Amino acid sequence: MFEQLVDGIFWDIALWVFAIGVLWRILSIFRVRNKPDYSVPRDSAIVGAIGTNLHRFMPRREMISRTRLQVVAGYLFHLGLFALLVFAAPHVLFIEAQTGLGWTPMPYWAFIVAAQLAFIGLMLLWFHRIMHPVTRLISDADDHIAAILTFIVMLTGCMALIEEFNGLRVLHRFTVELWLVYFPFSRLMHAFMFIPSRAFTGAWFGRRGVKA
Repeated sequence: MFEQLVDGIFWDIALWVFAIGVLWRILSIFRVRNKPDYSVPRDSAIVGAIGTNLHRFMPRREMISRTRLQVVAGYLFHLGLFALLVFAAPHVLFIEAQTGLGWTPMPYWAFIVAAQLAFIGLMLLWFHRIMHPVTRLISDADDHIAAILTFIVMLTGCMALIEEFNGLRVLHRFTVELWLVYFPFSRLMHAFMFIPSRAFTGAWFGRRGVKA
C-alpha cells in the first residue's frame, strides 16, 4: 500500500508542488518593479552581469585565507551531488524510463567517489555552520532542515543500491518526495536563484562602472 502511494500519488504531488513552487518563486522576481534609473551608464550592464557570475565562482583574493574551507567543501558537495543526480546509473535509468532520454552512466567506482565527496562536502559545510560563531548566529531552522534533509536523501540513495531490499528504494523515493516538496519554500532555491541574483547585482554595479 505504502509503496503504491510513494510510486503513484505521492510522486505526482511532489513533482507538481516542486514545479509550480519553483516557477512561482522565479516569476516573483520579475514581478518586482524597480525604480527607473536615470543615471548615465558608465559601462555595460550585460558585461557586469556576466563578469560577476564568473568572478563569484571563486572568493576574492583578500578572503581566500578565511573562506578556503567553505570553498573547497562547497565544490566537493555541489559537484559530487551533480554527478550523482545526473550520472548515477539508477538515476539515468529512471530518467530514461520517464522521458525516453538516456546517456552513459558513470561506473560504480565513480559513483562511490562522487558520493563520498558529496558527503564530506556537505558535512564540512554543516559542521562549519554550527561551530563557527558567525554562521551559527545567522543560521536558522531552514538552513539546518535543508542540510539534514539533503543528507538523508543522499544516505537513503546509497542504501537503495542494495537492490535485494525493495523497501530501501521506496524509502529513498519517499525522502526525495519530501525534499521536492520542501525545496521551493526553502533556501534550496538558491540552486535556481544564484545565477539571476548575481547577474542582477553585476548589472546594477556594471552600469555604474563598479566591479562587483
